[in-house]
Amino acid sequence: MGENLLYSGVWDRAYEYFGAHPAEEGWVFRVWAPHARHVALVGDFSGWEQWGMIRLEDGTWELHVAHAKQYDAYQYVVTKSDGSVQWKADPYRFHQETRPSTNGKLYDIGGYRWKDQKWQERQKTRRPAEERVNIYEVHLGSWQTTENGEVLNYRQIGDRLAKYVRDMGYNYVELLPITEYPLDDSWGYQCTGYFAPTSRYGTPHDFMYLVDRLHRAGIGVILDWVPAHFCKDAHGLIQFDGSCLYEYTDQLKWEHKSWGTRIFDYGKEDVCSFLLSSAAFWLREYHIDGLRVDAVASMLYLDYDRQEWRPNKYGGHENLEAIEFLRQLNRTAFSVNPAVLMVAEESTAWPQVTHPPEVGGLGFNLKWNMGWMNDVCHYLKMDPFFRRDHHHDVTFSIMYAFSENFVLPVSHDEVVHMKGSLRGKMPGDDWQQLAGVRSFYAYMLCHPGKKLTFMGTELGQWHEWNFRKGLDWYLLDNEECRKTHECIRALNRFYRKHKALWENDRDWEGFQWQVVDDNTNNVLVFRRTDRKGKSLLLAVNFSPVAHEHYRFGVPPKRQYEELFNTDDECWGGSGVVNPEPVFTEHIPSHGEEQSIELRIPPLGAVILQGKYRLSKRSTGGKEA
Repeated sequence: MGENLLYSGVWDRAYEYFGAHPAEEGWVFRVWAPHARHVALVGDFSGWEQWGMIRLEDGTWELHVAHAKQYDAYQYVVTKSDGSVQWKADPYRFHQETRPSTNGKLYDIGGYRWKDQKWQERQKTRRPAEERVNIYEVHLGSWQTTENGEVLNYRQIGDRLAKYVRDMGYNYVELLPITEYPLDDSWGYQCTGYFAPTSRYGTPHDFMYLVDRLHRAGIGVILDWVPAHFCKDAHGLIQFDGSCLYEYTDQLKWEHKSWGTRIFDYGKEDVCSFLLSSAAFWLREYHIDGLRVDAVASMLYLDYDRQEWRPNKYGGHENLEAIEFLRQLNRTAFSVNPAVLMVAEESTAWPQVTHPPEVGGLGFNLKWNMGWMNDVCHYLKMDPFFRRDHHHDVTFSIMYAFSENFVLPVSHDEVVHMKGSLRGKMPGDDWQQLAGVRSFYAYMLCHPGKKLTFMGTELGQWHEWNFRKGLDWYLLDNEECRKTHECIRALNRFYRKHKALWENDRDWEGFQWQVVDDNTNNVLVFRRTDRKGKSLLLAVNFSPVAHEHYRFGVPPKRQYEELFNTDDECWGGSGVVNPEPVFTEHIPSHGEEQSIELRIPPLGAVILQGKYRLSKRSTGGKEA
């Protein structure tokens, strides 16, 4: 049974056959090891004595154990063709003993009573990639801890996170990988258990509770998933049956030396079925709403981070089998859940990442905009005096903003390894840094594209992220940090309310520059428009100097009312606001026949709404 389906290359239910499953009077174990001389099973049920498994014709090894029970630990002892022996964890295990142990644990994932029926029903009619997407990125072990600094379990995190994220106005949580991994320092990006949520925080049912709890709060769950490579720990997938069962055999393709990891061989049908089954498993069995696929660029290019590489059959550097795997991955994901978010972390200019495979695309429906992220982080770190020479860092992204369906990520990668937190990137004193956080956040929410921010950004956290401890929640006792926190919460709710900021993220109809070239004053002004023609204007000042009479062109015959100002005193600002409506005047500016004069605060952002309410002033003293 297993071989025919596994070698189809499109089987997405391999986890139902392989691994350890409850059976009549015990458990049945199956492992794919076609090149092994012999495979034995060891575990609590055998007193850790080796029990030989039966080899089936297709290369699967099987054994029925009558008296095995839930939570029993186990491993496979694999004898390679040369007679050497290695102990291996079950690639399809559903649960594992907590590191440093590498033993799998028997666990029946069935039987959890889901309570997210309303969420699931709503998902049937949704197209979330075309809707509002505001993601809060979370590392579970360091979001919050107990008073003693101990990690919370899945259920505790679920209760707290659901309440917090809903209150803050985000509508998705993205989790750094929870697929079981041996090294804390890898944050989950070098995993060994593609079907096991890490036991650091509890059992599989506990993780189901976390997802369930978030769904009941109206929050979707995206899971970071890593099909690009796997770690070389001896108990893992590396040379699993003595051969390169999961990785390439070609030594010019089989390893990322700088990462110390092996690379899946996407040209093998059995490997593709393994990975497709893992992706479908999380969507199907854990009700996950999206997969953020890590390190896609490393999969697409044969010369990625390599001095020596072997060209494909056409002489190019594209990994043809990886391209086809990614297309099949997305076909599979959308067949399991048509409302899924499939997000590519792709760091190059590879074309049509978010276009259908039928037209030559990869089939994702979202892609991280790494270029925007790198540019704006470079810009924010500069003293405002020098920002004038790098104005393109905050304008160039619009040149390609509609080529893909982008996510704007201010992610974990940008707040570690001496890069500084978002606040820490900002020059100036405490007030200027927090003002910079607020204005940047408003700019990001108004810029075309979906949004993602890493946990702690909303706290005005000064320290870099440290995965070994919780966030600096004590900052909310500081008045200025608390006001910034409240500002970000209000901005998230503002974003949710106004469709102009997210309804037309993929075309020019939703965006118009009003001021693009004022590098001297570090000012940008642009307009966002929803499908019914309702518009919002954003004016953002990336300098610490207020502009009391800033004039720029706008569409005619309107008055503009300030809806949000990050410099409002209630947010900790200096109070440079526009309390009265601002009327258009017959003064040409920036290519428009009419213009307005606005107060733009220092390191602040102003969001205005135009209305067709004419005044004598706006029509030269005559009634319209």
